[in-house]
Amino acid sequence: MKFWQKIYVFSILVFVIIFNAASIMVIERSHNRMLEQEINSAISQNMSIHSSVNAIVPILRIYDSIDYEKTVLTRIANGFVGTNTEQRAYLDIRDETNRAVFSNADFQMPAQRKELDKLGADEINYILRDIDKRTILFTSNIVDINHTSYLFTYMVDVTSLYQERVDQYQFFVQVDVAACFLYMLIMFFVSRGLTRSIDRLGRTAQVIAQGNFSERVQLKSKDEIGVLAHNFNNMAAVVEDTITELERNNQEKQRFINNFTHELKTPLTSIIAYANFMRTTKYDEETFLDGLNVIYSEGKRLEMLSLKLMNLIVLQEDNFEMELHDLGAVIAEIKPALDMLAKEKQVTIVAECEPGELRLEKDLIKVLIFNLVDNALKASEEQMTITLRVTWHGGHCMLEVMDQGIGIAKEHQDKIFEPFYMVDKSRTRSGKGAGLGLAICQNIASVHNAIIRVTSVESQGTKVEVVFAPTHPKGGIKE
Repeated sequence: MKFWQKIYVFSILVFVIIFNAASIMVIERSHNRMLEQEINSAISQNMSIHSSVNAIVPILRIYDSIDYEKTVLTRIANGFVGTNTEQRAYLDIRDETNRAVFSNADFQMPAQRKELDKLGADEINYILRDIDKRTILFTSNIVDINHTSYLFTYMVDVTSLYQERVDQYQFFVQVDVAACFLYMLIMFFVSRGLTRSIDRLGRTAQVIAQGNFSERVQLKSKDEIGVLAHNFNNMAAVVEDTITELERNNQEKQRFINNFTHELKTPLTSIIAYANFMRTTKYDEETFLDGLNVIYSEGKRLEMLSLKLMNLIVLQEDNFEMELHDLGAVIAEIKPALDMLAKEKQVTIVAECEPGELRLEKDLIKVLIFNLVDNALKASEEQMTITLRVTWHGGHCMLEVMDQGIGIAKEHQDKIFEPFYMVDKSRTRSGKGAGLGLAICQNIASVHNAIIRVTSVESQGTKVEVVFAPTHPKGGIKE
């Protein structure tokens, strides 16, 4: 059973039970009150008759005649009945031998009368009886006149009260059917409306399960279901981001494997080919030296590749000890080595450093600077300038490496930090690189809680910014 159907069925059951129970209670309460009023009225009339009889008892004692007593009682009864003709009231007077002194009842008095059991003087008992499809209220009391007991029974026809209750139930059944039908109709639309949002959530979940992670629930309500939809959308967004990140990581891993395989294949092919050529060819010193040179250069290239891979692996660990160093002083230490590299291409390296201390792993920072300058040199032509600049702004330390070289096209800028990715594919063939330098720089920056930004325009140059985390006044990195 669907959720909206459960709401529909259970709400109808609750409505029917409560509505019927409340209506029955109202009808019965009204009937009992009216019946109680009739009983009190009948007892009051009986007491009135009893008072009238007690008023003439002294006179009856003077005459002390049974016939006179019956005559007087008959007159009192006729007078009382004459004033109550519209109330469908009956009066029955009997002597102690159960002979009728007066009776205007149009029905046979019952032989068994439980209300007379243990009936004492000055007491009035009442009982309801069904006689000839009518309901009669009997009220009885005993009056002692000159040592003769008379039984007075005042009766009222209360059939109309019970008929009214039946009419009320019949009317209630009609109202109940109409109310239930109207309630069922209203609740059908209400339950469907309440669960429509849940249906949307279900359909959206199915779409997401089929792989469309960008699907979202379109709900604007501010109730609990609206909050649930909002949280569901947030969850879907997190799932989408996670899936996208996993896919990106898988793609990067696959590219890493493909590129790594390619980088290994090229030098190994050369080494194997030349070794086999030298093994199967008649010895010639010039050819032998050329082959050894190729094997040596390709072997050095494999060594360089393995060292850089080791750097990448080592940088995945987080056990580096940081110490306070002046970044400008670190640059000054490796400046002579950088100048030697630049001298071959007749490129000038300029250092502009503001003083200030950072918590650094000195050797890693040297590797970062060396790789950034090496990339700048590869992109520069003769007589160009590479600038190293260290500046401080509001606690942030920024290292900038700027060149005037060929620049990087926009379509390559978001991929240059991937391992083995190279904008100039000819470098790997020339043995000048394997595309691991910037990947190593990225990991070194992460170790120092720094970020790297690249700004480049083709044919105008490239600027690489390494922004270190803010520092405390004493020189520590703010966590």
